[in-house]
Amino acid sequence: MKSHTQVCVIGGGVVGCSVLYHLTKLGWSDVMLLERSELTSGSTWHAAGGFHTLNGDTNMAALQGYTIGLYKELEALTGLSCGLHHVGGITLADTPERFDMLKAERAKHRYMGLETEILGPAEIKAMADLVNTDGILGGLYDPLDGHLDPSGTTHAYAKAAKLGGAQIHTHTMVTATTPNPDGTWTVETDKGTVIAEHLVNASGLWAREVAAMAGVYLPLLPMAHQYIVTDDIPGIYTRATEFPHVIDPGGESYLRQEGRGLCIGFYEKPCEAWSVDGTPWDFGHELLNDQFEKIEDSIAFAYRRFPVLETAGVKSVIHGPFTFAPDGNPLVGPVPGLRNYWSACAVMAGFSQGGGVGLALAQWMIEGETERDPRAMDVARFGRWTTPGYTVPKVIENYQNRFSVSYPNEELPAARPFRTTAMYDIWDGMGAVFGQTYGLEVVNYFAPEGAPRFETPSFRRSNAWGAVKAEVMAVRTGVGINELQNFGKFRVTGPGARAWLDRIMAGRIPAPRRLSLSPMLAPSGRLIGDFTISCLSETEFQLTASYGAQDQHLRWFEAHPDPGVTIENISDARTGFQIAGPRARDVLAACTRADVSAEAFRFFDVAPMTIGMAQCLVQRVSYTGDLGFEIYCSPAEQRHLFHTLWEAGQPHGIRPFGMRAMMSLRLDKFFGAWSREYSPDYTAAETGLDRFIHFGKNTAFIGRNAAEAERATPPARQLCAFEVAATDADVVAYEPISLDGEVVGFCTSGGYAHFTGKSIALGFVPREMAQDGLEASIEILGDHCPATLITTPLFDPDGARMRG
Repeated sequence: MKSHTQVCVIGGGVVGCSVLYHLTKLGWSDVMLLERSELTSGSTWHAAGGFHTLNGDTNMAALQGYTIGLYKELEALTGLSCGLHHVGGITLADTPERFDMLKAERAKHRYMGLETEILGPAEIKAMADLVNTDGILGGLYDPLDGHLDPSGTTHAYAKAAKLGGAQIHTHTMVTATTPNPDGTWTVETDKGTVIAEHLVNASGLWAREVAAMAGVYLPLLPMAHQYIVTDDIPGIYTRATEFPHVIDPGGESYLRQEGRGLCIGFYEKPCEAWSVDGTPWDFGHELLNDQFEKIEDSIAFAYRRFPVLETAGVKSVIHGPFTFAPDGNPLVGPVPGLRNYWSACAVMAGFSQGGGVGLALAQWMIEGETERDPRAMDVARFGRWTTPGYTVPKVIENYQNRFSVSYPNEELPAARPFRTTAMYDIWDGMGAVFGQTYGLEVVNYFAPEGAPRFETPSFRRSNAWGAVKAEVMAVRTGVGINELQNFGKFRVTGPGARAWLDRIMAGRIPAPRRLSLSPMLAPSGRLIGDFTISCLSETEFQLTASYGAQDQHLRWFEAHPDPGVTIENISDARTGFQIAGPRARDVLAACTRADVSAEAFRFFDVAPMTIGMAQCLVQRVSYTGDLGFEIYCSPAEQRHLFHTLWEAGQPHGIRPFGMRAMMSLRLDKFFGAWSREYSPDYTAAETGLDRFIHFGKNTAFIGRNAAEAERATPPARQLCAFEVAATDADVVAYEPISLDGEVVGFCTSGGYAHFTGKSIALGFVPREMAQDGLEASIEILGDHCPATLITTPLFDPDGARMRG
């Protein structure tokens, strides 16, 4: 075993071997993999081996599509068989809500170019005759679904990696990993020591233990999963074609052909977390004891849906553990706080996602960014506040809901409330209905007195409709107050602060006591941040952006340091409120001696002020698109600040509002939102954020070359707003936009703009089509709704009220 390597991958399952192969595919040959036992040990060897493209996140679905397409390439490259069975798959819907979900997924697939289709019960019966279609409303058919041989596929990845120069060492156990001052890692094993420039944790069931060697906690947990293989079934082995995959979410099961019989697995409600306190090092090729009692109800349901099972004998039972993250997606990417340490863990659907995960991680390591927006699987999405006490109930909840309907407005209850602000009990007393962002309880809306304190999950307009409308109207006609905790906030200080920001941010760095808006770009020109920059002095700045992206942003800042510059994450150390609406200035003036007149405190001004007794930082800006102020204070003074503003607002009818109202208010102005209109999938020029790029500054800011190129040659697509003739459901995201029956674009977000009474969608269309009045259609839950492109904001189009 060599003593130095560019990359050391720990873990020889399908994911580790995929990472190793993709590193060689992209040009790095000085790479090695260490496996404490044999390849496939852990979860890979006993996997059911199914693969599919269906995923709620379109980028994950695309990576799954890449994975499936890769298998034939691996076979051609290595001469090894992956045991491919492309049999197609049907996901059944037995409720209107589940059918809505499938129609929404089919709409996404239309713009992604995936050839899925909605089937009726008769079509399902013709394709899968052993399915009892009683109670079935329809299904979603995907021709790419299938299954493979887990061992053969893993060894194909491994051989392909070796052909590219990689080394694989089995029966080599890692005992310690230590960071070195130069960013390399010392990896100690029972066969010797290796110095690695980069370290990849692809350790599967042992990912927590390997991460602990580096002093970090990864939020994942193994769950015990059980599937059954039947004896021979005449209705199977006499068929002319192989039986398709069938997922029956109502019965928490998936079913496929296995040889001359069937294989059926369950995501049962009475599930079992396995090895909560750590995976034994001597585990690897064992199975767990059969536990039919926990799947009794699921089996009884399966007998009704697939009657042939009731008389089929059981050939074998496979009961083994595999790992989940709290939301079911993988944990991939550079681990925050560590240099050159990478995660490729919690890939519970390894044969659907393993290829895409390997590709994305290799791109991230070699090219500095991924081809597709990685946020759905970014290891940084959970932050450093997670603990086993949080992870265990969230993973159990995710497992139990694996086949449940996933609603766009759903807020799952496990491990909540966990992180709260000083305002939690006050909001609760006012009837708050909470959601959560990055583990933090955030008000979605305030339920009227006597109304349920729960938003009904739905693809259509929910029971929150009336309450949200009232909050929107309160802001537009008087004044509303909303908490500011759920913004990511950073303090940048030092003599080099301005120069550093000029390099990191593409926009103008403001003068003292002023703020500016700026995109933050990757070298490719794609967006990795959408920031408000506030200059408090020449040596102190505050940056404000997405709360949920704070660890991703801090990781980027720390990867691009300058001497004499300090960056602190103060997201939870600085909090406060925004007040917005035509009476907002009256409220502020009533509780400070500072001059907040329009002449003295202009739009985009920043100033320290004493509000009541609290020392605050006040910014003249509001995401509502109305006259508004952001008021920041310390957490210890937050309750006092609230009572001061609340009392001053009483003569003006002040009312609290939540995030549902905020997202409605922004639609009046066509304001984009981070993770929707603005994300690493898009560039500044595509989204219109290029208007905030300061091309005149004499700085080689990151992404400048790409932004200049798009300035010279505008991109092919453009973000636009549409008024939609919707009925009881509005755009959520990724609905296709069609012109004359042809898909030409897709939506990024939408909803109902309560103040103007219009259903609004934001989305991309070809630039040459982006003309006011364009008549198109947008598919919402299977209905093709007429949509008209509009270019003039519905509220305060000239910004007179916002800037006044």
